[in-house]
Amino acid sequence: MASLLDPQARGRVILVGAGPGDPGLLTLRAVDALRQADVVVHDGLIDPRVLDHAPATAQRISVAKTRARHTLPQEAINALIVAHVKAGSVVVRLKGGDPFVFGRGGEEVEAVRASGLPVEVVPGVSAALGCAADAMLPLTHRDWSSAVSFVAGQCKPVLSDAAGGVEGGLSDQDWSGLAGQGRTLVIYMGVANARAIADKLMMDGVAPDMPVAVLERGTLPGSRALRTLLADLGDMVERDQVKSPAIIVVGEVVLLSDATNRLAAFAAQAEALA
Repeated sequence: MASLLDPQARGRVILVGAGPGDPGLLTLRAVDALRQADVVVHDGLIDPRVLDHAPATAQRISVAKTRARHTLPQEAINALIVAHVKAGSVVVRLKGGDPFVFGRGGEEVEAVRASGLPVEVVPGVSAALGCAADAMLPLTHRDWSSAVSFVAGQCKPVLSDAAGGVEGGLSDQDWSGLAGQGRTLVIYMGVANARAIADKLMMDGVAPDMPVAVLERGTLPGSRALRTLLADLGDMVERDQVKSPAIIVVGEVVLLSDATNRLAAFAAQAEALA
């Protein structure tokens, strides 16, 4: 079967991973797909330089999402994609990171297939891998970590407050055994719930002095790699005014991401927190 990237083929969808932010991390296959696009349906955090790979005549449609506010619900995005394909367009669905890592790519593939339309997926560098590389933080290491897990740190809203905001607890996810000695836990979409995440992990038995890193805007200008201990995670996020996009890394590998000797500093923090 010929690849769906055949420029002669019309009426199809290509899900493309745009990587964690830096346009230089696009794959060659992603660039090829963008050059063929009639319509680009893209996430809100896509760098404009990535969109520049699409033809000037291509229609660009943002379906940006922010916490608790979506421009379009997922069902409407699916319907939008299908409608353009049925009109004969080559639709590139451009997603940050990798489409199949917390990107709802699987849902969109299902929707396109259910409509009897062709779809192809072009993987991208996931946020965890790109941000960790930018911070020189190995997610696995023969001496420190032989396992790595990825989880989503979003909350379910359970109570509206007087100001119209939403308070909530962590979704009913079982993280037991995912963090601790010899393991690395990477948490996506967890900045807003950093304090609850730290509490959850400590209740599950993770030591309060476990090293933690918050990787903000990884691979992008102004990126920061902030390090602390698990018990201080919520305070640090507030203290340093951390904003999304950011990921949280929990594990001893965090110690390897700094060229200076952080062990003494972490030990001092642990003593202060005791």
